[in-house]
Amino acid sequence: MYLYKLLYLFFALLLPPISSSSSSFEAIESLSKRLDTQKSSSFVQEHAAKAVLERLLPTHLSSFEFKIIPKVVCGGKSCFWITNYKNSSTNSPEIIIRGTTAVEITSGLHWYLKYWCGAHISWDKTGGIQIASIPKSGALPRILKEEGVIIKRPVPWNYYQNVVTSSYSYVWWNWERWEKEIDWMALQGVNLPLAFTAQEAIWQKVFMGFNISKLELDDFFGGPAFLAWARMGNLHGWGGPLSQNWLDNQLGLQKQILSRMLELGMTPVLPSFSGNVPAALKKIYPSANITRLGEWNTVTGDPRWCCTFLLDPSDPLFIEIGEAFIKQQIKEYGDVTDIYNCDTFNENSPPTSDPEFISSLGSAVYKAMSKADKDAVWLMQGWLFYSDSSFWQPPQMKALLHSVPFGKMIVIDLFADVMPIWKSSSQFYGTPYLWCMLHNFGGNIEMYGTLDAVASGPIDARLSENSTMVGVGMCMEGIEQNPVVYELMSEMAFQSDKVNLEEWLKTYSIRRYGKADSEVQEAWEILHRTVYNCTDSIADHNIDFIVKLPDWDPSLRTTSHTKKKQMPRIFRPPKKRFSYHETTKPLPQSHLWYPTQDVIRALRLFLDAKQALAGSLTYRYDLVDLTRQVLSKYANQVYLDAIHAFRVNDTKTFNYQSQKFLQLIKDTEELLAADDNFLLGTWLESAKDLAMNHKERKQYEWNARTQVTMWFDSTKTVQSSLHDYANKFWSGLLGNYYLPRASMYFDHLSRSLTGNEDFKLKEWRREWIAYSNKWQRSNEPYPVKAEGDALAISSVLYEKYFG
Repeated sequence: MYLYKLLYLFFALLLPPISSSSSSFEAIESLSKRLDTQKSSSFVQEHAAKAVLERLLPTHLSSFEFKIIPKVVCGGKSCFWITNYKNSSTNSPEIIIRGTTAVEITSGLHWYLKYWCGAHISWDKTGGIQIASIPKSGALPRILKEEGVIIKRPVPWNYYQNVVTSSYSYVWWNWERWEKEIDWMALQGVNLPLAFTAQEAIWQKVFMGFNISKLELDDFFGGPAFLAWARMGNLHGWGGPLSQNWLDNQLGLQKQILSRMLELGMTPVLPSFSGNVPAALKKIYPSANITRLGEWNTVTGDPRWCCTFLLDPSDPLFIEIGEAFIKQQIKEYGDVTDIYNCDTFNENSPPTSDPEFISSLGSAVYKAMSKADKDAVWLMQGWLFYSDSSFWQPPQMKALLHSVPFGKMIVIDLFADVMPIWKSSSQFYGTPYLWCMLHNFGGNIEMYGTLDAVASGPIDARLSENSTMVGVGMCMEGIEQNPVVYELMSEMAFQSDKVNLEEWLKTYSIRRYGKADSEVQEAWEILHRTVYNCTDSIADHNIDFIVKLPDWDPSLRTTSHTKKKQMPRIFRPPKKRFSYHETTKPLPQSHLWYPTQDVIRALRLFLDAKQALAGSLTYRYDLVDLTRQVLSKYANQVYLDAIHAFRVNDTKTFNYQSQKFLQLIKDTEELLAADDNFLLGTWLESAKDLAMNHKERKQYEWNARTQVTMWFDSTKTVQSSLHDYANKFWSGLLGNYYLPRASMYFDHLSRSLTGNEDFKLKEWRREWIAYSNKWQRSNEPYPVKAEGDALAISSVLYEKYFG
């Protein structure tokens, strides 16, 4: 311990102090100290970190030594410390990585592999890892500084997940896939992950204690692919019921997930009671203050899945149920955390804006947690302050944020990369918060990012006056896309200063592909200032016309001899959002925030590097994704050209442009079919693999198909208002869903044009909705292995459309 005190004094002189408001950090420091006492032993954590290394780099297991150290070494903060192993011999370790937890150790391992060995780690579905650049065991690069390199977290927490990620990305995962994800979290420095699996198994046991039967719960729980929204009280019963097999297997999986998180020194965030209750509870407790909520995105308000029931937090039964839920979690999992997520008011506004009433509601929500866990801390998404900003004015915000003791609430500034709430709310009025990047909606696949904001935003927030920022995080709705964005955001958990993106991206491309290439580096310079530099403050939910075909009647209220005008082209650098003043109906708008010709140039540069980098899986993924991006944006313009021709009764041009749009879908389908990472079959087969019998297999496949297409209910002539929300650029989905839909649409337009008659919108909807519903119920298999040469296809498509 004397040695550690000396080290503390040494490093305290070397490293700058953290700038923040003292009260927030005192509260979080007290929480951290308490949570530290719940962490696994040093032996368990060191062994867990070693196991991560063995799964990642088994050939180098003897090259590293891992050691847990106390926070006093790092001035009371979390850190990792990389040094050379002294007196190394042939069989001894080469590098020692010390850390305050196993997560810090694995973060240090990742840091060393990145910045000394030029390696790269990303999700398997975004190209996987690049470790060919790592020297053989026995020849690892030495740390030049004799005292080594120590990196401290500038803020305590690195948060991960969104409450809907469990449905958009994790829903069909088994333990093998979860183990890979937890390894990825550990290497990225995540120490505060959501752990939302198996809530329904806990609720079954809790509600049975309130005399609610399994049959009554069947109407309460959503299907596997829609659990996130059933949990939030947006819907009930849709896609269900849940079988006992599902409930039991998910509970076993959650225990494995929590066990591994704890072994690595993570603090899992468990759910708590938000007030969402089964309809049966109202019959059992008729005097309870239970109200039925309004409809949420349904077509007809069908009571089979619409309009859930909410127990008012002011009712004594709320605290009783909330306490029972947390106690049941403790009974199942042990005392694993003090941090609980609850979003009672997420897309559900309180019945009145009276601050006193709102304060009482917040106090009751917290009391339900703290009665079961006296040290409970409420982790709340700040999304409501953005999505319902007209309701949550300063008095209402303060009432909710100050309804619990200071330090007992942490707010997630969910959309800080685009719309930071901390700036407009005086640091959430003194409440500790996490600066988070939302980035992705619906698990869509689109190249997009705000890298400049990510590289500077957390630093600006932490160093701002009276800052209450206590962490960073990633809150994407879906994962496995845009790996560059997530590597940078993860690294911000350890960056004390703003990142020089020009230099960072240059080394990123070398790490990602395993070697330097001037064409690719120039391409990344272009991508940085275009695709990855969106500054229009528009939430990037992909609405490209291939995957979200506009559902509308484009007819003009004009005569057949309407004078033709040159249509503005959105496939050029826009100065502002596209507008078209020729008609009484606005044209559909896709999201375009960069000059497309520049990105076509970046694709050309990527193709020029094909010979040098063809063997790199990460390069192949990026090339396919970039080709897909360019074709998709080009298709948007082709679609609008077809619509313009339709409006001015130009049959020849309409036929040409509509067929060109359909051909673009076919060509993109062929491209994606040649890459394992863009296959619908993988999603469907993973769903079916979790089934224990034929009935479950059929149900799970319907859930999987429905989520990525129609999403929610529809009638014969009115599609779901959430259709294509979770659209995907996947082979199989393009060829067998998006292509037939677009073909039907253009056929109806063609008939209208040639017959000189009104476009029959209802007939078109009737045809394609029937097709969609049939496809959702079908069970034809799709490939899970790629076919074709993606690099060759990309080259051909470039020459075909842009050569």
